[in-house]
Amino acid sequence: MNHPHRVVLLAGPSGSGKSYIAQRTGLPVLCLDDFYKDGDDPTLPRRNGQVDWESPLSWDAEAAVAAITRLAREGRADVPVYAIEADRRVATRSFDVAGSPLFIAEGIFAADIVEECRRRGVLAGAYALRRPRGATFVRRLARDLAEQRKAPRVLIRRGVALLRAEPAVLRRQTGLGAEAARARQVLRGVAGLLAGHPHRR
Repeated sequence: MNHPHRVVLLAGPSGSGKSYIAQRTGLPVLCLDDFYKDGDDPTLPRRNGQVDWESPLSWDAEAAVAAITRLAREGRADVPVYAIEADRRVATRSFDVAGSPLFIAEGIFAADIVEECRRRGVLAGAYALRRPRGATFVRRLARDLAEQRKAPRVLIRRGVALLRAEPAVLRRQTGLGAEAARARQVLRGVAGLLAGHPHRR
């Protein structure tokens, strides 16, 4: 089935700059972090007695794919608004692809839905953003502290753990079908997809 709109999935480690690069494409951007499960959801995975927010099981992949599919077919969908500091969805909003043939869906679990989006015929491309680990660590910590996502000691401990896990995260994402790419490669790839689209803006 041909859809009037298709998605470019942008994965990558936490803090790698996915949101920034997605915005630089100039395309509509759907934040997949808004599809996290609420903090009191009994299906949330746990590690050492704490919710494991780094696990894809903490995220509602089915709802994310449903929203992407509706956007591909209709160009508009209602999507959740998630407050990370509260660990829950606090509202819904209308997301519109504004007539663009392509839109970006970015988040650390974007690679988990590559195959399903491809199966549904809505996938244009998929990337896993790759940056130097030290730069990602600094960017992530500065962002999380500025947004007061958690207590500073929690953020520092989490940041060190994510720094160590980053190579494995990228291997997993590329194994799920995302192409490892630097920021410039992502931007060039998206520009190429847009230029080759028969209904480009």
